[in-house]
Amino acid sequence: MPDVRGLTIVVADISSERFRCALNMASAQAALGGTARIFLDGEAVSILRQPIAGWEDDRYEEAGLPTLPRLYGEALDLGVRVILCQSGMAMTGAEPRDYDDRVEYGGMVSLMQTLGEDRLVIA
Repeated sequence: MPDVRGLTIVVADISSERFRCALNMASAQAALGGTARIFLDGEAVSILRQPIAGWEDDRYEEAGLPTLPRLYGEALDLGVRVILCQSGMAMTGAEPRDYDDRVEYGGMVSLMQTLGEDRLVIA
């Protein structure tokens, strides 16, 4: 299999459906052997505050599809890196204890500085 370029996805708002799409893209990338990371910018960090819930979780579950918390856990298990915006955490009053231990923290400058050859997607 040829080398797979990395994928960086920026989630720019608090829509659980946009985040679900980002998780699906990142998980597919990781399943293909590529690297994937998701950066939650600004208030989007609120999506991952416990308890995690998607606004359409009931419908997904009824259709036999994973809920947002399950999809998130599966993405982490596949090696998808999740980075929370430090400014967004300050803006929303969030603390690291509010999140899964496997998330990382950073800012847009460090994200862009480490972009390298990754494809960049804004969700």
